[in-house]
Amino acid sequence: MFCKPSEPKLASDHATLAETLRVLEQRRRMLRWMAGLGVAAALPVRSFACTLIPSETGGPYPGDGTNGPNVLTQSGILRSDIRASFGSAGTTVASGTLNTIKLKLLSATDTSCGIVEGLAVYLWHCDAGGGYSLYSSGVTAQNYLRGVQVTDANGEATFTSIYPGCYSGRWPHIHFEIYAAVADATSGRNAIRTSQIALPQAASQSVYAQSSLYPGSAGNLSQVSLASDNVFGDDGGVYELGTVTGDNTGGYLTTLEVGVAIDSTSDRIFGDKFEA
Repeated sequence: MFCKPSEPKLASDHATLAETLRVLEQRRRMLRWMAGLGVAAALPVRSFACTLIPSETGGPYPGDGTNGPNVLTQSGILRSDIRASFGSAGTTVASGTLNTIKLKLLSATDTSCGIVEGLAVYLWHCDAGGGYSLYSSGVTAQNYLRGVQVTDANGEATFTSIYPGCYSGRWPHIHFEIYAAVADATSGRNAIRTSQIALPQAASQSVYAQSSLYPGSAGNLSQVSLASDNVFGDDGGVYELGTVTGDNTGGYLTTLEVGVAIDSTSDRIFGDKFEA
């Protein structure tokens, strides 16, 4: 018979940041150990996912109209498979190792950490060479690796994509914006939250060992860390570090539980741009 180990807990509601991060890391290790036993599916939602996801920069290549082009207003942006360009940009498919990205949105205002259905998620990232469609040299005419999905009854938004490359100065990452509804997302207005997914080192090293497919990524990764990254460095990406499973042959699955400031039992939104 399997006995679930005691979940690490804070000794006090007034614990220091260092103590909080230590307990969170213990919880993460416990979950990984249980996943190895094949029982992770029976676990409750991770309590730290109920914490509001940190607000991060959309970076210089958002494609949401805040810095140049706005892909969100283009017909076809609502899609789950984001590997190819669409519309007037053609149908070029970004090369790279298959990566399915799944975000699970959870209420940061519910004590039950309830799932949140019906929110729109705009997700984008660089290609295997580190370039961003619409912006980077050689791919300004492309709009691949960008798309919008709506969270389902499980609070999940799923994208079929590739594993992004690692460019100089940044830890491997994926950008996303959360909107109250598709109408908001496709107009590129009033994002509830903008944040990023940090990709784990081991999986990234495995992907980047394919040097012909990911030129320069292995070297770039070796020169940066989560602690030195200008986005994740403030807390080591503790709330944004995705879980990645799979391999280069069959592809990868990247998952992250995202706490959002919305009451899952109503339509009340408590984000930066919405108040109860």
